[in-house]
Amino acid sequence: MQRRFVAWGAVLAMLSVGIGAFGAHMLKPVISEDYLKVYETGVQYHMIHALALILIGITAGQWGESARLRWAGRLLGLGIILFSGSLYILSITGIKILGAITPLGGVCFIAGWIFFAAEAFSRKD
Repeated sequence: MQRRFVAWGAVLAMLSVGIGAFGAHMLKPVISEDYLKVYETGVQYHMIHALALILIGITAGQWGESARLRWAGRLLGLGIILFSGSLYILSITGIKILGAITPLGGVCFIAGWIFFAAEAFSRKD
C-alpha cells in the first residue's frame, strides 16, 4: 500500500505538471479566460491531492497500513479523476453537463480527508 500510493501520487503529480503546462501553452490562446480559470482549478486540486496521496503512503509507512488510509487514498485518487477530469473536459469542450460530475469528485475529496483524519484521531501513540 505504501509504495503504491507514493508511486501513484508521484505519477499523478507529474501528470498535473504536464496538464498544467499544456493548458498554459496550448489552451491559453484557444479557450476563453473563464474556461482557462476552470482548467487551472482542476490542475490546482489535481496537484494538491496527488501530493496528499504521497503523504498517505508515507503515513502508512510510519503508522502501518489500515483500511482508513487505504480508503483515504482511493477516494482522493477517484476525486482527482472526477473533479479535475471533469473540469479539464468541461473547459476544453464547453459541455456544461460535465459540471454535474465535478461535485462528485469534491465529495470524494472530502470523504478521503475524513478517512485520513479519522485514522489520525484513532491513533493512540
